Amino acid sequence: MTSTDLKLEEPGTLTKPGPVGRILRLALGLACLYLVVGLLLAFGELLVDGHIRPIVWNGLVFGLFLCSYIVNIGFSRSWKKWPAVLSASIFLAIGLINYVQWGNFESVILANVIWWWEIYLFTHLGLAFGIAAVIGTPGCEMRACHDLYSRITGIPTKEHHCPVGPLNPVDRWEASQAWFH
Repeated sequence: MTSTDLKLEEPGTLTKPGPVGRILRLALGLACLYLVVGLLLAFGELLVDGHIRPIVWNGLVFGLFLCSYIVNIGFSRSWKKWPAVLSASIFLAIGLINYVQWGNFESVILANVIWWWEIYLFTHLGLAFGIAAVIGTPGCEMRACHDLYSRITGIPTKEHHCPVGPLNPVDRWEASQAWFH
């Protein structure tokens, strides 16, 4: 399943990740937070010689790809690709206004908008991966906060398969292993 459609499953439907899936989630979370640290270290100097620093550009394509999944699954919304389309449209509009006004697509305004957007996305994703790794959230890491809330309150919450990435195949493989049971 690679659709951004929200397809929530009943609680207890998905298999909890085993040690390999949890380590993978932790590694992915640390990678996201590593990018956030790099972004934080760049704050104040997002533009160098009239160009946006590479650290800001580094997460843009990946962020646009993941944005709709993060919003839709993380907030239980069914907005399809609109979060990514809206984000890209805002970036493009700011860049085009910059180009018309100053002859350069890149500006401090564009750098700051992308920077804040990436800080939010990759912090949310990194923390979700970390929580999912620690508590063993089944399926998509974007349901980790829901899973944690469910465990604290006892109120069941729905689950969601990971729509992209290696987690579903790893979780399925791990669940099929005799040592897992």
